Amino acid sequence: MSRTEMSYFGLRMSAEGEPKFCKEQTETFFNYIREDSEIINETGGDLCQTAPVIQSAPAGMDWDVVAIYDDAGIPSIMHRFKRMTNAELFEGGSDAVHPAFIIGGEVYDEIYISVYPNTIINGKPYSLPLMEPATNIAMEDFAAACFSKGDGWHCMTAAEWGLLANISAKLGTLPHGNTDCGKWHADSKEKGAVVDGGYGKTLTGSGPATWTHDHSPTGVHDLCGNVWEFCRGCRIMNGAIQAAQNNDAALPETDLSENGKDWRSVINDAGKPVYGGVEEDNVVITTGGHEQGYTGCRWGDVKVRCESEQLKALALYPGEKESYCWMDSTDGEYCLIRGGDWGYGASAGVFNSYLNYPRCNVSTYVGGRSAFFVKH
Repeated sequence: MSRTEMSYFGLRMSAEGEPKFCKEQTETFFNYIREDSEIINETGGDLCQTAPVIQSAPAGMDWDVVAIYDDAGIPSIMHRFKRMTNAELFEGGSDAVHPAFIIGGEVYDEIYISVYPNTIINGKPYSLPLMEPATNIAMEDFAAACFSKGDGWHCMTAAEWGLLANISAKLGTLPHGNTDCGKWHADSKEKGAVVDGGYGKTLTGSGPATWTHDHSPTGVHDLCGNVWEFCRGCRIMNGAIQAAQNNDAALPETDLSENGKDWRSVINDAGKPVYGGVEEDNVVITTGGHEQGYTGCRWGDVKVRCESEQLKALALYPGEKESYCWMDSTDGEYCLIRGGDWGYGASAGVFNSYLNYPRCNVSTYVGGRSAFFVKH
């Protein structure tokens, strides 16, 4: 039995198995990193001053950042998150397992989320550093591409994004990011490598550690700004906020089409459906008596008129006061995208929520990331 670790700009990849297997997987990953480095050097970047270092690690050593290969044999850099309860994540939470870890009615000990917004290779999404984030793809097409990677692969869900946002808030490490055409709007010294011809997009993971969910080099990058991201399994329909059961949006058989049978009302702690609405030009979240309309405001100005552990688990609450919440409670369906983009300034953030996105839309500002779990 052999185990290897690759360290790249503070990021680690490990492989375990027969020596030949570990060598082949490490060389494959190394080749992808080298190709990325060549791309950066060709465009005049200054991000590749240190060569990757391959180290051996004792058998049984555990890593939270790993390379996971899909059915095409191409790796994605993924961050493992171990099972947590709502009480561990936010004030007033119960001892219930956070919904991101409940899939198809089964509780999972861990899930994996892409460290980087995904790029597309041969029609499949991948989490790789120093790549241009994929955009100009419709939500359902991106979800289908994620499912095509093999069992357990899926588009990051609203429950999973809620998990990361709550972890960041709990740690006091709300991520900075590319919110001003390549730099952090509040500190221009925090910057990434701008994509050539990409308006203001930055290459994945090219920013500092403060651009991750836990402000560490091995955290999940680019959740604030850069490109908006799909969060499968949450929408507003005729004013009612709806979501998939727990993390069932991670399953391809879950019917989340516009008229799909697997949508459920998001409820307050008394079991009543929750609605979005407008009050004095601000967003209001309530169980009734709301005015339909379209508006947006800082989360700090959102009027939350109900107690809902489910909303908190989805990070649909004022966990980041300056970031924005947009909501369209008029008739029709509007899906959730999150994070903001490269020009969104102080309105961007991991709690930023945009419930006004038609499922068929395609935009240069919107992309996504894949996630993974090992099916029981």
